[in-house]
Amino acid sequence: MALEIKYQQYCETSLFGRYINADHIINLLKKHSAYFEISVIGKSVLNEDIHFVKIGTGEKKILMWSQMHGNESTTTKAVFDLMNIMTDSEHPLVGKLLETCTIGIIPMLSPDGSRSYTRLNANQVDLNRDAQRLSQPESRVLRACFDNFQPSFCFNLHGQRTIFSAGAFNKPATVSFLSPAQDNACTVTETRKKAMDIIVRMNESLQNQIPNQVGIYDDAFNIHCVGDTFQTLEVPTILFEAGHCHEDYHREKVRALILDSLWVGLKEIAFNEIQGVGEEAYFKIPQNEKLFYDIIVRNAKLRKGESYQILDIAVQFEERLDRDHIIFIPKIEKIADLSGFFGHKEIEAHGELVFTENYKELNEGVEIDFVLINNKKHQLYEEIK
Repeated sequence: MALEIKYQQYCETSLFGRYINADHIINLLKKHSAYFEISVIGKSVLNEDIHFVKIGTGEKKILMWSQMHGNESTTTKAVFDLMNIMTDSEHPLVGKLLETCTIGIIPMLSPDGSRSYTRLNANQVDLNRDAQRLSQPESRVLRACFDNFQPSFCFNLHGQRTIFSAGAFNKPATVSFLSPAQDNACTVTETRKKAMDIIVRMNESLQNQIPNQVGIYDDAFNIHCVGDTFQTLEVPTILFEAGHCHEDYHREKVRALILDSLWVGLKEIAFNEIQGVGEEAYFKIPQNEKLFYDIIVRNAKLRKGESYQILDIAVQFEERLDRDHIIFIPKIEKIADLSGFFGHKEIEAHGELVFTENYKELNEGVEIDFVLINNKKHQLYEEIK
């Protein structure tokens, strides 16, 4: 990795899997208070604390926030891994970086959404569409932090679904980025160019680890999104999206890749003059497309009334909170000719009859644990354990 260290040395092992709420990070914040300035900067709708971690003393200021959407926890794990790096006084670059930069981190902007594992806050509002109205307490906390901290750069940390491909290829978008637009014309401004430069450097590092698995999002302008709003305020802002890679539904491999990207981005800001010269390389990164399903059963013979058809069956996992962990429920998303789509896992039926429990016919929207192909049972949930 580009960290010049072994990832395992800094991985925060107390955080694992997809379900991370405020209870999981409170002791970590206490631990890091011995090294960093940690404060409560506001409250959520349900009166949970929203914390701010201030690291370093340098003039270049980087503000980053995670779990604006409560079910997007991978980047939260990565920022605590990053904090572990920043406590290492023997690392050859940490001291220099923190003399040059001040890093501000909101590790969990939506503690209510994180506890219930939902995209929305407790008032059922998407905080990433509330940048102008500022109708929610969490939105006002972030904006006040932005105004008070006065960042030089922003890292907007998110997670994305398993449906995305990096371009129109059989490659998942394992990590994605965006330099958001500042206007409806998506003008490539100097501010956007600076964000693009950093993305280009992060992509270069990632290509050595996950070749052809990095994507960028469509830059259609939406002033209600936080990244677009901060970009219009002339602060280079980068959207990070932690996606999917092979057999990584717990997002532990991707967590390490996000840490790598955070480190590369911070080094680029700390030790180089961001000149805004990476526009061409940025636009060579393929755009994300929605071409993946979790599982595709290919060439299935399906009974449709009195006749049979050879079709493909797309299964998507629905993530549900069950007590203190996330379970993945297989659900038939689509039955059609899916020759233009890809599965993270593919099962070939070879034109054989495909049924589910009690030899029931398969239909879209149905939850299933397995399929039967030529009387052989294929357990779908076990595919991701």
